Amino acid sequence: MKRALLVIDVQNEYFTGKLPISYPQDSFTNILKAMEAANVNNIDIIVIQHTAPQKDSTSFVRGSKGWELHTKIKEKEYSHLIEKNLPGSFTNTDLEKWLRERNIDTITICGYMTQMCCDTTARQGIHQGFSVEFLSDATGTLDIANYAGKIKAEELHKATLITQAMRFSRVLSTDKWINTLKK
Repeated sequence: MKRALLVIDVQNEYFTGKLPISYPQDSFTNILKAMEAANVNNIDIIVIQHTAPQKDSTSFVRGSKGWELHTKIKEKEYSHLIEKNLPGSFTNTDLEKWLRERNIDTITICGYMTQMCCDTTARQGIHQGFSVEFLSDATGTLDIANYAGKIKAEELHKATLITQAMRFSRVLSTDKWINTLKK
């Protein structure tokens, strides 16, 4: 097994912008912990940054404060930076090529939002033939309300993890993931 850690969309928009992540509370701390463990264990880290392609977008606008990666992410060592425009990190990016060139067969998902870009990327990964690990406490979301209804962050997060575990990913905590690296 050769892993890569995907750090998806850990951008200011989710901290000081229009989409503040609220659940789980320690998700950001666990993202940083996963990055540290990956660096100690010589696991490639791919940082992924979302850019809104719509001209009238009010979030993730290239060059804006909300679009920027969180300072603590920028301070960490990582192997590759990918800019994406859709929820899936494989769509119209060099992610698959980059992973295959390095014989990586397993991707570990952390970042934001659980049910959107993390979930989509995990599903794409399994469809591309990768094994997928999904860090339950290093992904996060917020309460959502739209024309289809309302859902609390905790319920949405849990539903996504349960669905991931049904077929797409091995869902585990950051600590359990780190323990697997020591074996």
